[in-house]
Amino acid sequence: MSRLLDPLHRRYLEQLGLQPGVRTLEVGCGNGSMSAWLAGQVAPGGRAVAVDLDLSLADASAPGPEFREADILAGPVAPGDFDLVTARAVLHHLPDAEAAVRNLVASTRPGGTVLLIEPDFLPVTVAEPAAIRDFWTGWLAWSREQGIDYFAGRRLAGMLDRLGLAEVAASAETALYNGGSAWARYWQLTVAELRATLEASGHLDATAIDTFLACCADPGWWTQTIAFTVVHGRAPNRAARRPER
Repeated sequence: MSRLLDPLHRRYLEQLGLQPGVRTLEVGCGNGSMSAWLAGQVAPGGRAVAVDLDLSLADASAPGPEFREADILAGPVAPGDFDLVTARAVLHHLPDAEAAVRNLVASTRPGGTVLLIEPDFLPVTVAEPAAIRDFWTGWLAWSREQGIDYFAGRRLAGMLDRLGLAEVAASAETALYNGGSAWARYWQLTVAELRATLEASGHLDATAIDTFLACCADPGWWTQTIAFTVVHGRAPNRAARRPER
């Protein structure tokens, strides 16, 4: 996932402007690849804090990022401390995404930038052939039962607007990929890992899963899965934040 999404993430961060001395926070840092990159961008004099519930995938001994184990639902990481706060593919797993966004914003200094990237599975609703749409219908039914919101991306701009952020802007990008590609391999690995759970849920059977995996191995099959929604805005002065609607 890092290899697939880090280039998009870096591109948007570069457009927002990074320079030495900037203090950054990445929530849901995973293996730490983005925070390591951020640390290089803000050196010398900057600070890159990387936060996750589980740091087992990150090399906490690596120079550059400052790794912390923390839960963004528990509160701000450090109130008003960061010039740039970012999170990617985190909020759709949380039971209260809006509370997490409030804490992300509260961790940002007045005038600082918040950049969020989350999925929207709209493309799967028109995936072809019909058997693939059926697979995704079952996948989404399973994910809802797990508390995963694969349509979280479309709600981000409204969340930032309600919290009073200025210059809120949003866009979405989707990869068109074929069987055998890196994205197809990602889904093969993911579905293989979850196969027993998916079948036990009753929403997907062996035939549906095998059909999907066969398509993922076919170079002649082209598809789209996720529209990654990228939203950013400027944090308000604390006193100026508008009441939530």
